[in-house]
Amino acid sequence: IMLETDAPFLTPEPWRGKRNEPCHLGFTAARIAGIKGIPTEEVWRATARTAEAFFELSPL
Repeated sequence: IMLETDAPFLTPEPWRGKRNEPCHLGFTAARIAGIKGIPTEEVWRATARTAEAFFELSPL
């Protein structure tokens, strides 16, 4: 899974009606963590690894 903010009008619930921005990713990561029953840090690690592999980046 990757987290992104390319959809400017699909803002998370607390900010619905405003432009989506990268600062909202924390809310999205926390929501995913809550649904999956895992720590938010685990979501961050997993999404970082996915992005590194997909974009062929050095580890962050």
